[in-house]
Amino acid sequence: MKVKIGNEIKNYQSICWSTKGFINVIDQRKLPFSFEVFTARTVEETCFAIKEMVVRGAPLIGVTAAKGLVLAARSCEDKEYEEFNNVLVTAADKLSKTRPTAVDLFNSIQRIMKIINKNDSVRENIANIEKEAEILKLETIEECRLIGEFGNQLIKNGNRIMTICNAGALATVDIGTALAPIRKAHSEGKEIIVYVNETRPRMQGARLTAWELYHEDIKHYIITDNSAGHFIKNGLIDLVIVGADRIVLNGDVANKIGTYTLSVLCKENKIPFYVAAPISTFDTRSKSGKEVTIEERDGKEVRTAISVDNEQDTKPKRRIIHHSFSQNLNPAFDVTPGKNITGIITPKGILEHPLEKSITKLLEKSK
Repeated sequence: MKVKIGNEIKNYQSICWSTKGFINVIDQRKLPFSFEVFTARTVEETCFAIKEMVVRGAPLIGVTAAKGLVLAARSCEDKEYEEFNNVLVTAADKLSKTRPTAVDLFNSIQRIMKIINKNDSVRENIANIEKEAEILKLETIEECRLIGEFGNQLIKNGNRIMTICNAGALATVDIGTALAPIRKAHSEGKEIIVYVNETRPRMQGARLTAWELYHEDIKHYIITDNSAGHFIKNGLIDLVIVGADRIVLNGDVANKIGTYTLSVLCKENKIPFYVAAPISTFDTRSKSGKEVTIEERDGKEVRTAISVDNEQDTKPKRRIIHHSFSQNLNPAFDVTPGKNITGIITPKGILEHPLEKSITKLLEKSK
């Protein structure tokens, strides 16, 4: 992704290895006020980065977890196989307990753990884990590129596109899912406008998606979540594209809270509603959205807001916006039924209805 730093434009990925072999990630808690790198040196620090949303977005969470298992493996270079295996099993358990909804986390952990072979030496296992984690990262980038190619076919010159949360490069490794078609359309010279739902309470739309669009010079507006219906009903939106944290076998989609509301608004007003996701976001075990665990986050996120005193301030502060005599409910995700979705943009093409049949074919081809 492009990042403007001073008079320069540099290209960054959301995650990479440091020169010392640790995990470097863009600290998304600090954006857009400050561009900082967070370094995870251990599995515990990797878990912290995922749980505390230093990194977020289903594909990036998956890649980060895979890199965390690399750190665990490297710590066992001089150990016997049994101890090495125990360390990896413990690390996988810790990582799997960080966040419950994004299925990429569990798919990535399972993928890495499957390649451990007791007939190989510990050093051979470490090398295999390092290689597989890097392949996973590169696959994520390529799948996002392909999502951009297929999704761009839906975008016409002059389109006004709405999105929610952040499903861009910051949610993947680079390019993004929902933002991939938007990036591709912009690169081809299509004149588009993106309407970004601010996405309370953590403001991923206002803080992260808008930040990405600014650095790409893509015209956009930040809107309040409650105003989405106004823009959709009054013919100001041509297309909605969102990301996904989990897609189950019948086509139901778990994504950032508020996604379901957008889908209802689109269905009522006959606006195309698309979901964009890589293969790793498909849950091959859950048959419907009823089986998805919805993460309930700390109520303090609702009771507070992060802000700065002015645009030159690089140290955001958490400020109270309502009194503690009221309790808060803070589900991080909701489930959109497949019937509300026009199609799912994947690296293999756009899935159409019946979604259950399309998803089954996709997963069979991806084995």
